[in-house]
Amino acid sequence: MKRLPAALALLAGLLVSCGAQVPEMTLDEIAFAKKAQHDSLLSKTVDRPGSAAPYGPGRPGGTWVLDITDDPKSFNLLDSKDAETARVVDSLYEPLLDYDPYRKEWKARAASYEVKVDRAAGTMRVVFTLRDDLYWTSLAEPGRRVKVTSDDVVYWYNDVVGDPLLQQSGYAGQFVRMPDGSRRRIVARKLDARRFELVYPRVVAEPELSSNMTFGPRYVFEPLKEAKGDTALLNLWSIDTDPRTIPSMGPYYIESYKPAIGVTLVRNPSYWRRDDHGRPIPYIDRIELRIIPNKETEKLKFLSGDLSTYSLRPEDLDDMVGRTAKDYTVYYAGASLGADFISWNQNPKNLAAKYVRWFSNVKFRRAMACFINRGRIVREVFRGLAEPDLDFFAKTNPFYDPAIREEIRYDPARGKRLLAEIGIRPDSSGRMRDAEGNLVEFELAVPASDDRLVDMADVYADELAKAGIRLDVRPTDFQKIVESLLEGYDWQSVMISVGPNYFPTEGDNVWLSGGNLHLWNPLQAKPATAWEAELDDLYWKGYTTRDPAAAKAIWDRFQRLILDEVPVAYLVYPDSFVAIRDGWANVRVDTIDAPDLSYVYLRR
Repeated sequence: MKRLPAALALLAGLLVSCGAQVPEMTLDEIAFAKKAQHDSLLSKTVDRPGSAAPYGPGRPGGTWVLDITDDPKSFNLLDSKDAETARVVDSLYEPLLDYDPYRKEWKARAASYEVKVDRAAGTMRVVFTLRDDLYWTSLAEPGRRVKVTSDDVVYWYNDVVGDPLLQQSGYAGQFVRMPDGSRRRIVARKLDARRFELVYPRVVAEPELSSNMTFGPRYVFEPLKEAKGDTALLNLWSIDTDPRTIPSMGPYYIESYKPAIGVTLVRNPSYWRRDDHGRPIPYIDRIELRIIPNKETEKLKFLSGDLSTYSLRPEDLDDMVGRTAKDYTVYYAGASLGADFISWNQNPKNLAAKYVRWFSNVKFRRAMACFINRGRIVREVFRGLAEPDLDFFAKTNPFYDPAIREEIRYDPARGKRLLAEIGIRPDSSGRMRDAEGNLVEFELAVPASDDRLVDMADVYADELAKAGIRLDVRPTDFQKIVESLLEGYDWQSVMISVGPNYFPTEGDNVWLSGGNLHLWNPLQAKPATAWEAELDDLYWKGYTTRDPAAAKAIWDRFQRLILDEVPVAYLVYPDSFVAIRDGWANVRVDTIDAPDLSYVYLRR
């Protein structure tokens, strides 16, 4: 655990005695603590959140320098599961649609669209028209421009994401469950060079969400698949590839990559977007992604002027807002929309029987949730600058309801009672054992690059230790965690995040029992439990219910079921703070968009 600032360390000392149970802060106590922090620290930050208001005109130029914690693992859109790879690769592509979270509406991006409902047949079509100024280009062949057509999108949908052997996260989303329980595929059809349609076998609530996608160039992927098969697509554009040869239709090219040093992106002059004043965006000419695995080193690099931006840890705030001479501004981005969580593996494929027996028992999972001291995490890890996550949907979700909250709070006594009900009791030394005499101990995998997660895991391990349960916190390379979740299935428990759900149908590959990222037991041929069967049923009812009032009853039950069954246990919403070097304009910062680099520009 990191050292607390002196004043907070004294407060912690008054609140915590060695080896004692630490009471969870009430919501009122947390609100009071945040008010005190606001008076002393937050008032020294700038609150400039995003909005639907248009941006002022900018000018081209400048280099934006930020950090990533590790080398990208690939330059392939199909292999961008880790944050570093995704951060690099996403700059090469353009989604069909964009969602404005401030206006709460969809808008055209790479394509305009029209939804056509056939009430008599009970079907739906989403007809897309691609822009006429989209091109695949590369730095290696500056004179070559390949038109983006509907062939790219339809091939990607049908033969890449639609190939089950490639195990892409979007595959499950290509199917709709019918009223009789069967599954039918959403069909992608080419209409002409620029137009294509997605034909839904039944009417759905949010076709924009399930229709939206990014896609790669058919002229590269199709001949490779035909010549070398599915695996060749996954191996395309490794980090040994000359990145200048990789085509882009997005705002940037990958100009260079130096292992352990960083990645350089340069603006794509063929990119189509314009601001409200007719000027090309993004304005920024170059983005440097420096590989800095250590957070303290990142802070020092920012303070020395080597980085354009820095996301503050709670322990950084006092120091960075208190400096009298500084060339940066600290922005308050608000409370996070998503939170990290703990999940326990219920998949028998590569897991010892005792773990499957424990983790598959809802009373065990509820007991484990009773030992999560969110108040202590808020106090010790986030210095009071966070709040417990007791919800399932994010606050931006249209079906978020503050009345639907986690009912399993920090309560070690209740946790011990639940364990006793399933035959887990302390032995003569105080260690918990199950009915077969096995010590109750297991591993928790945590991304090694995130000190914050490691600190939260340490708090949780300490709380379990007081109850006689050993939790072995294992900081692990994030890519190895991903591989274990998607392929090895040999993990015991994990602390990660899959991001906030802005829409109730997001994350179908996580929440549906057949999804490849249904963490605790993925790719089920049929639901393994009654509650997962009900969850599937609720998901599809909500997915196909367009009436908001009827949909709310469905999604209310969906949230309640997940919170009660505890396949995952959410932790806290951290407050977010971002420091940005002075000189950059059009800066708006919040947890939705922090900041939008399409509009940020460097003043002369």
